Amino acid sequence: MIKKIVLAYSGGLDTSVAIKWLKEKYNTEIIAFCADLGQGEDLKAIKEKALKTGASKVYVEDLKEEFVKDYIFPMLRANAVYEGSYLLGTSIARPLIAKKQVEIAEKEGAEAVAHGATGKGNDQVRFELTYYALKPDVKVIAPWREWSFNSRKSLIEYSQKHGIPVAATKEKPYSIDRNLFHISYEGGILEDPWQEPPSDMYTMIAPPEKAPDKPEYIEISYKKGDPVAINNKRMLPAKLLGRLNSIAGKNGIGRIDIVENRYVGIKSRGVYETPGGTVLHSAHRAIESIILDREIMHLRDSLITRYSELIYYGYWFSPERVALQNLIDDIQKNVTGTVRVKLYKGNCYIVGRKSPDSLYHPELATFETEDVYNQKDAEGFIKINALRLKLRKMG
Repeated sequence: MIKKIVLAYSGGLDTSVAIKWLKEKYNTEIIAFCADLGQGEDLKAIKEKALKTGASKVYVEDLKEEFVKDYIFPMLRANAVYEGSYLLGTSIARPLIAKKQVEIAEKEGAEAVAHGATGKGNDQVRFELTYYALKPDVKVIAPWREWSFNSRKSLIEYSQKHGIPVAATKEKPYSIDRNLFHISYEGGILEDPWQEPPSDMYTMIAPPEKAPDKPEYIEISYKKGDPVAINNKRMLPAKLLGRLNSIAGKNGIGRIDIVENRYVGIKSRGVYETPGGTVLHSAHRAIESIILDREIMHLRDSLITRYSELIYYGYWFSPERVALQNLIDDIQKNVTGTVRVKLYKGNCYIVGRKSPDSLYHPELATFETEDVYNQKDAEGFIKINALRLKLRKMG
């Protein structure tokens, strides 16, 4: 018998309906957990809404600093990007939410945890892999895999019938997920990959055509692979990311519109805004370029696809992700320095980089006279490397 269920609660359509549905289905106590990841919502109102909808208790926890420091920054140190475009803003939030949910379940003596992710998407996998990794004996309830509702339209009708206030409407039914790193839009009118998103949909980023006509220059300082300051002003992780979101957003930087491959095998169209993350991704690669040894960099780059898939698929707490992270973090120990970035109408240009640990030596790179590198040595180097190519034609 299940006496308590801890529900990952956002206050959106799915989880608002889930509170009432779970309470009726299992005749049990529902504890709602809302993670503050910088989504910019009125969390007090969300808490009141959960209580009015049927939750017996609501936890609201400020996780912004932990989110950026322990999840986003490690991911950025790895230059993670899924399928060449997606910077994993939703993916990286799920393991932290699920981890805290398990902690609350243990504190409350709850036998089960629940989430509002659909049976077609990635989030169900991300939540549940984390649950089982951290609490193997936990009971997992996924309402979307159990209830009779078959669309968001039917959820809206149910919520209206039972007086549950929700932001989604039949006219504007796309799904929105926001945190301090990004905002995503999926479903509804976006399901036609040929259809351009409505111009009034975007939240964090100005249209490039309406961005300032004058470029903006900023400097980002790094220490051991993590950004620590903007224009020489040191900031805590969450504040730094928030500030960069504002700067990059007003300059129209960080929008993508992609069709991605979900873990369950379905292709899905997603539109994302990741302003600060887009700049940090470019800046990090730039500072690495003058510091990392060539073979070390190429080895790490060969692992980016695998590392990114682990986050996208939900394996943040897997031993392989931890092992890769340890390698990546060891590689990052000398990644300290400053990058100068030019932001202009949707574009992020790297225009300068410097580091006390730089391996870039102008006296070697120059086309002018120097006495460090003997150019005649290149002849033997080329002939040795050409030997296997010559053998193919020598018979």
